[in-house]
Formats: sequence, structure tokens, C-alpha cells
Amino acid sequence: MWTSLHARVHQTLKDSLILPRKNNLLIAVSGGQDSLCLLKLMIDLQKKWGWNLAIGHCDHGWASDLGIADHVRELANDWQIPFYLKVAEAMEETEAAAREWRYHSLIEIAKEHQFTEVLTGHTLSDRAETLLYNLIRGAGSNGLGALTWKRPLTNKINLVRPLLKVSRSETLEFCKQFSLPIWEDAVNANLDYARNRIRQQLLPYLKENFNPNVEITLSQTSEVLKAESNYLEAEANKILQEAFNHNNYTLNREILKDLPLALQRRVVRQFLAEIMVTRPNFEQIEETVKLIDAPRRSRTSSFPGNLILEVEENCIIKKQIGS
Repeated sequence: MWTSLHARVHQTLKDSLILPRKNNLLIAVSGGQDSLCLLKLMIDLQKKWGWNLAIGHCDHGWASDLGIADHVRELANDWQIPFYLKVAEAMEETEAAAREWRYHSLIEIAKEHQFTEVLTGHTLSDRAETLLYNLIRGAGSNGLGALTWKRPLTNKINLVRPLLKVSRSETLEFCKQFSLPIWEDAVNANLDYARNRIRQQLLPYLKENFNPNVEITLSQTSEVLKAESNYLEAEANKILQEAFNHNNYTLNREILKDLPLALQRRVVRQFLAEIMVTRPNFEQIEETVKLIDAPRRSRTSSFPGNLILEVEENCIIKKQIGS
């Protein structure tokens, strides 16, 4: 049966060109409603696009995961789709550790079996949650637009999210319509995880008290922020290539003086990312930006790795404390 959701996703793929025809696609299936919806849609669209499909499942090895892998394997057998499994050993029970391991595992499967695209069932609801999560953590516009349609995992493998215009309520309705066997993961009910609190407490509150369409508006905001951030990042990188001397780790501040503050911050952040052992934070970026117009001999406080930055003539220079 061809539904309106089939038509929407098919049109999205035609308009966006995020999934080439006749490619080998690895679909990440957790067993939940979003990944099952994605799997069913890709199977139904397969004849129109000529894809070769397979399922990848990542078992964290947690007690809450017991039975999920067998459930997904049965789905693969029922639909006669190749099934690949990765099982973690002594996985730390945190969101960050699990997410990093899953992507690493999916890359391994893709490399082992010549898949060029890894698909996940992230929806516009996930995009809204990610924007709120990163906003609360203090991310800039790049982080607020983090959940993108497509990004490279390696130089030969891409991560693709075909459902970013579909809400979680729509994936649930689709699964019910086709009687798809959703696995209810107990981890999704654990309010110790910040994303679950955003999903189950914050977003419902915002819908009820501020905007019933808040997921859509936040997802659209994320899309806009990402496009603007990509442009500014590219412009900042052009400036960095002109201003940064890689031989002696100096930054020509004369090139930066007349730039808008937004570009100064991005150039400085990219510069700090090149010379620091850790990711620069807001305070370190602001300290360095102040050096652009500061008097000679001005310097920052100590950064990680016993690093300071100091003004000498027209340059901001990296120095090691005690060297």
C-alpha cells in the first residue's frame, strides 16, 4: 500500500538527492518505531530506486537490550534482508558512549560489506530535541544545527537521515497502520538521560503552553542555523588560511581587525582547534578575540597543555609556559 508518507519521503529524496540510485544502503535498525518506519519505507521504495538494502543492529550488551537483537534478526528474516550485528563488551551506560560506539560499529559493518550509505531513522522530533539539548549545553549555531540530512562518516561512507521532515507521531501512526512490531526499549523511559527528559517532559510542556507545533518550528530553525553556519564556517576558514602561519603557530591579527565579530570568533575558534589539545570553549575564544585589538605583550590566561597566547607586533603567538 502506497501512503502519503511514502509519497512525501520519495519526493524528499528526489528533491534533496541525498540517496543515490542503485547504491548499497545499510539501515540502522534499533527495533523502535522510527527505525521500523524507515526500514519499511526503504523496502517499499527499493524498486523505484534500485537499492541493495541490509540491516545493521548494535547491541550495547546492557540488561535492557536483552532480546532486541533476536527481534530485529527475525524482522530481517521475515523480509529476507541481510542482517549484520555488532555486540559491545562492557559498554559504559551513558548516552555519549553508546552513540559513539554505535557509529563506530555501523562504520565497521559498512566497510566490511561495501555499503556506501548508512541510514538512521532520526526525525524532525529528534532534530528539535537535539537543538534544545545543545542549547541547554551552551552550543553555538553550528551545534544547534547539528542534526543534518547527510554527512560523511569516512571518505567513502555517508550518514543519511531521510526522515528529517517526519515527526515521531507520524512514524508511530505509520507503524500502527502496517502492524509493524515495535520493540519498546526500556532505556527510552529512563529519565536519568537528559534527552529522555527533553522528550517526555520539556517538549510536551512547550507544546501545551507555548506552541503545539514547536517540534516543526525548532526543526526548521535548526535547518536555517545549519545553512548559515556552514556559510560562515567556510568564510572563516578562507580567512584562517590567510592569517595563520602553520610554521610558527602565529595568527596575523591585522587581517582580523576589521572583520565582524561573528567572523572573528569563528576564525579564532578554528585557530584554537588547530593549536590546542582540547576543544576550545567560549571563554577561551573570547579571551583570544580580545587580543585582536589589545596592546603589545597582552596575553591570555593559561589554556590546557600549559599554553598561552600573547600579542607580539601584528601577531597573536602561541607560547608554552616554562619553555
